Amino acid sequence: MSRLKILTSLSELGAGTRGASLGFDALKVAAFNAESKFFARHPWEHIPTANEHLFDDIDTPNGIRITAIADQYDRIEESVSNALSGGSFPLIIGGDHSVAGGTIAGIRKAYPNDRIGVVWIDAHADLHSPYTTPTGNVHGMPLATALGMNNEQCQSNDVKDATLEAWNRMKGPEPRVRPEDLFFIGVRDTEEPEDQLIAREGIKNYRVGEVHNRGGRPIAQEIMDKLSDCDRVYASFDVDSMDATISMGTGTPVHNGIWESEAEDLLTEFAKHEKVCCMEFVEINPCLDTKGNVMADTALQLLEKTALTLENRLNG
Repeated sequence: MSRLKILTSLSELGAGTRGASLGFDALKVAAFNAESKFFARHPWEHIPTANEHLFDDIDTPNGIRITAIADQYDRIEESVSNALSGGSFPLIIGGDHSVAGGTIAGIRKAYPNDRIGVVWIDAHADLHSPYTTPTGNVHGMPLATALGMNNEQCQSNDVKDATLEAWNRMKGPEPRVRPEDLFFIGVRDTEEPEDQLIAREGIKNYRVGEVHNRGGRPIAQEIMDKLSDCDRVYASFDVDSMDATISMGTGTPVHNGIWESEAEDLLTEFAKHEKVCCMEFVEINPCLDTKGNVMADTALQLLEKTALTLENRLNG
């Protein structure tokens, strides 16, 4: 029996566009059209969502739907922690990227004394807080919750008490990740508060040009070397890290991204490493795909190759 466990976390409460909750369905359509047996071989567990809150009035503009998202964090945290504690390798399928904060919380709950490294393959840094966000969309905040950082040095918003109550729940009593244990790949669309935090904390970003020049595998190997003091490593892959010419089927597509082959090299190389304990695919949005279902087709190929590498490692 495979130790790989697929968890679907299909919340789109944190996104500014609609459709990320349909990403898993789009992957299943892609698998059917490709005559892939991936989802027959890999049963999945749905983490309950509360997307009905999309219809609620917005009363926390600097953290839109943040109370419902904090509740979603708790559900994700519990599912991820249970999978890890039971000896499984959780492979998360989102959903928007706000789910990642719950994933990291789940890893911390399962391994309370371990040092956790994070690899963030994304066009965006997702380091905003309610104090700095220009949009209020919580999918731009998950790493700030993991780092426990408000970035009040760059405050531009007056934050309501209800927002802060949920925000502090999401951050938890103490930081789950150290800034020196966070590595970005492909980040290229940031705002000034994020840029200042990245510079202040010395967070490394492997830019797209470096990925093009060096290739994904050497960069993945270098990051794992730099995370040698960590006990566990988590890798999160947002499909918007890839160039927008591949597909616009994601909430916030950005041009000049990495190529599919580079994403494959990065993901499969990370999947080989024993310290990598959890991986994640997020932000597939078929409602925005102007090419049919190309983003899901592409993501399915990456998912299958990553899962095969993981299974070879876990069951070898």
